[in-house]
Amino acid sequence: MGERAAAGGGKWVDVAPERLPRWLENFATRHGAYTEEGLTLTAADGASATLHAPPGAGPAATVAELISEARKPRRLGLLLARKGAVAVGVADGEKLISSKVDTHYVQGRTAAGGWSQQRFARRRDNQAKAAAADGAGIVGRLLLPEVRTMAALVTGGDRTAVDAILAAPQLAAVAALRTGRLLDVPEPRHAVLVTAVAAARAVPILIREP
Repeated sequence: MGERAAAGGGKWVDVAPERLPRWLENFATRHGAYTEEGLTLTAADGASATLHAPPGAGPAATVAELISEARKPRRLGLLLARKGAVAVGVADGEKLISSKVDTHYVQGRTAAGGWSQQRFARRRDNQAKAAAADGAGIVGRLLLPEVRTMAALVTGGDRTAVDAILAAPQLAAVAALRTGRLLDVPEPRHAVLVTAVAAARAVPILIREP
């Protein structure tokens, strides 16, 4: 279960759909009996928890409906990118069924060795553009053929790198499936992509303590 600070106070936790019933029991144990209003729980001690549908899940008006929708198998596209590294995959339920990981050298931001700043910046910009083009090619090969079967596209890593890849005109249909959240992941590798499947399926819950 992942945890991160929430803007405006509180924290986000990510809970696997299969663990939601147990998580609700533990919430009641920690904070007392709770009432439900839509997807928000308010406990006896004043703590609240608001559940949000995971990427690709159908609409839900109650917690019970959300649990049911979150548990349904769905196909998700994954795109993780940082600097010159990219990892693309398709997940069917909990399983990663296809993937491709690639790296492309991009210089760091600090010039060294007497290079002029402008020449250094141009070289770095060209390398970043080449990395984005390579990433777009991988997305096109893996995700475009699956676009009609995917419920959502989940992205992670560096937003600028992801945006540059998805800006390719031929990827408009894939980009249209992109969800709002950007997963916080290290440099994309196959193991990171596998871990991202669980994060993409998880139900985000916003918790605020009294």
